[in-house]
Amino acid sequence: MRVQLKKIICCVDFSDYSEQVLTYGVALAREFDSLLTVCHVVDLPAAGMHGEAILYTEDQQKQLVEYAKTEVKRLVGDRFDRWQVHVTPGHTADEIVRLAREQNSDLVISATHGRAGLRRLILGSVTERLMKSLPCPLLVVRKPEKDFVVSADHGIRLKRILVGCDFSPYSTLALRHGLSLAQEFEAELHLVHVIEPPVYKGLVKQAAERSADFEESLRDRLDRELLEMVPEEAKLWCAPKPVLLAGQPHEELTKYAVVQDMDMIVLGVHGRGLVEEVLLGSTTDRVVREAPCPVLSVRPVDKD
Repeated sequence: MRVQLKKIICCVDFSDYSEQVLTYGVALAREFDSLLTVCHVVDLPAAGMHGEAILYTEDQQKQLVEYAKTEVKRLVGDRFDRWQVHVTPGHTADEIVRLAREQNSDLVISATHGRAGLRRLILGSVTERLMKSLPCPLLVVRKPEKDFVVSADHGIRLKRILVGCDFSPYSTLALRHGLSLAQEFEAELHLVHVIEPPVYKGLVKQAAERSADFEESLRDRLDRELLEMVPEEAKLWCAPKPVLLAGQPHEELTKYAVVQDMDMIVLGVHGRGLVEEVLLGSTTDRVVREAPCPVLSVRPVDKD
């Protein structure tokens, strides 16, 4: 059941978030005895996005790459031994996905400080593109109210994990990762399902005259199904806590994480319909933007 993290990619962009991302990368690499690849993509087209296009000569590109390598080495310093630098020009999300495939990586760590307004609507953030394209899980960190890695000693304080469960194969995959981390760090595991009123509207209408009994039976059944998701052997060391909430999933998951002081949220990635996805974003996208703690997103591995 244990998820192996032998190859970790840590994405830095030299912003204020890079130090935080690197702190997580070093801490997890130490814990799992991993090879850490610190990656920076020199995103040349971005330089001309708000004005006339800027064409870089081959020599200029090489200079930028060498400068970035120097900055990465300075950033890492002597805090970890088993690491390598990877700097390349290109489009950020595409190059990170390509590297993850080439290295057969087990985890990518990135920060989110997304776009705003129309630019985000049209282009999306790098984080959102990674969530939908990577062949491995993505750990997204931001400047939250709470971290589970202590910067001073790179110690991991992962005590409470929230796994979002909608009974799809995606949430089963998320649960596998959540269970593995809970076992590794002896953490509490909260299995959270959000009852969306529109989803259960037909059932509620049929049971209008006996709504109280219906609500109780529905909650009992969902509680049972949440616990049945956990393999029997895992129950020997883990006492998962089933939690039922009602409302919009991204809002309820985020509020629960705040109130219960969660250290990590684990979610499976699967999209909505095309129009809704473009206008609103998926539940995972929206939780990542609002969560008070790091979010681990997982998706089925694309063997191609």
